[in-house]
Amino acid sequence: MNEFVDDIILYFDKLNKVIESMHLGVIFGALLNLVIIAVLFKMVDVFGKNIKEKMLNKDANSQLIQFLPILERIFKFLIVFFIVACFLQSQGYSVTSLITGFGITGLAVGFAANSTISSVFGTFSIFSDKAYKIGDYVIVNGVEGTVEDVNLRSTKIRTLDNYLYIVPNSSVANGNICNVSVAKKRRIDMSFGLVYSTSNEMLERAIKIVEEILHEEERIYNDYVVFLDSLSASSIDIRCHAYVKSPAYNSLKKVKSDFTLEVVKRFRAEGLDFAFPTTSVYIENNENS
Repeated sequence: MNEFVDDIILYFDKLNKVIESMHLGVIFGALLNLVIIAVLFKMVDVFGKNIKEKMLNKDANSQLIQFLPILERIFKFLIVFFIVACFLQSQGYSVTSLITGFGITGLAVGFAANSTISSVFGTFSIFSDKAYKIGDYVIVNGVEGTVEDVNLRSTKIRTLDNYLYIVPNSSVANGNICNVSVAKKRRIDMSFGLVYSTSNEMLERAIKIVEEILHEEERIYNDYVVFLDSLSASSIDIRCHAYVKSPAYNSLKKVKSDFTLEVVKRFRAEGLDFAFPTTSVYIENNENS
């Protein structure tokens, strides 16, 4: 009987040593941390989904939506980092050396990828200022065209010549940005030169004709102004300022073309002659020669 009891005690003693050698406490702690990470990851996904739905309901073209996956990855990385650091600290490991190692590595990476990091911050600056979005017609650091794509590093602009420019967002954020698409109206500023032989009555008639055309054009606002601008070297210049209702570049060109064509037709029908560069040479008659 005593031998049987001794065998049982010996068996449990060996089992206890096996359990200790397996570090079940560490394994249980690791599994618990994995469950916590999974739960927090799920919370981040749900939160990101709700934010995305709110953005879509508010503005379907919001470019901040494309940054949500990046922000979710950043939050998940921080969750893993802090939970692992706390777990290692509870097991007696020095987390300070780990953080120091990350700091040195981050510093080295920062120096190696300085331009990339600047572009990333430039991207956030562009979106925080709502400078432009995909589809806008912009002028950025001398590059003029339609925005085709905006990512963390650069902005892709398609010019009128169909060239594709890739502009780093760091230079965009530090440069001048002109977003033509956000203009509420587009300006027409034109001059029409008439010959100096045009009579006073016909000059007044020319101004009246331009005003009539602008008034009849439904695509132009009524706050136009037509006036006798200047006496240039070869012509008497009549100038007009008007605004097209559509902000689109192509609409501006179309309205401007139609307006100019109508002015030319009406001027010719009224007998008004357009001036062109001329030079008059006067020869003095010297009777003594």
